[in-house]
Amino acid sequence: MPLVTSKAMFEKAYAGKYAVGAFNVNNMEIIQGIVEAAKEEKSPLILQVSAGARKYAKHIYLIKLVEAALEDSDLPICLHLDHGEDFDICKACVDGGFSSVMIDGSKYSFEENIALTKKVVDYAHSKGVVVEAELGRLAGVEDAVKVNSADATYTDPDQAVEFVEKTGVDSLAIAIGTSHGAYKFKGKPELDFARLEKISSMLPNFPLVLHGASTVLPEFVAKCNEFGGNIAGAQGVPEEMLLQAGQLGVCKINIDTDLRLAMTASIREHLANHPADFDPRQYLKPAREAIKNMVKHKIRNVLNSSNRL
Repeated sequence: MPLVTSKAMFEKAYAGKYAVGAFNVNNMEIIQGIVEAAKEEKSPLILQVSAGARKYAKHIYLIKLVEAALEDSDLPICLHLDHGEDFDICKACVDGGFSSVMIDGSKYSFEENIALTKKVVDYAHSKGVVVEAELGRLAGVEDAVKVNSADATYTDPDQAVEFVEKTGVDSLAIAIGTSHGAYKFKGKPELDFARLEKISSMLPNFPLVLHGASTVLPEFVAKCNEFGGNIAGAQGVPEEMLLQAGQLGVCKINIDTDLRLAMTASIREHLANHPADFDPRQYLKPAREAIKNMVKHKIRNVLNSSNRL
């Protein structure tokens, strides 16, 4: 099966009031664990690649790994560029086989963001590729994306309508209180659901996206720390909040930190319990299984996307 865009995925998700998981990938084991979980759960799937992942693994290796996943699983998979910072990287991914790209012009003025997004949309659409953009700024750190809490801004509903109309973008990442990384909340977790409902009502049937939406599962944080890690005070978005968002127009939920924690916790545990092991396959095999089990949990309990194919 060839790569698909997210268009049909989002139409079904919006109608069914669930979300599609967009999982960041960096290497073979992560891709295998995610794809096997989606296959077993019969869930739609978006694999997404950040600029950092492209630098780490190289574009061509990631493309070939995803091609192998398509052939091995026969799943409809969308391959998405996460946080494209300029037109050139979006163009490279469109030309290089991606079926979806994100242009993140949120650091620019509203007018500049519109102009940049429109340029990417015009090019991508001419090649049959869909585009996600961002309006509002999330705090936190993810690869090259670093935003201080003082610079974070929530998405303005009126601007969201104008932005979508003027750019022709296919989906929009909004800021309602989530953040990148493992340290999302210092106190009680809160998302601005009133803002989400207003944006959704003003953009009916239009797919919204949540970035920074890992739940930072406590068992993985605890395991990392038990076996030599130092991840203190990490706190993610509660699962029930993400389920609620999926019923209010959010069709895509990004998950990255939880993948990192699941893999790292498993590797730390294995090496601590088996200090004589030095073959990477010995610790990467259980790490891949940890990724798979965690993604299955997300599909069932956070995304509600099981048995949607």
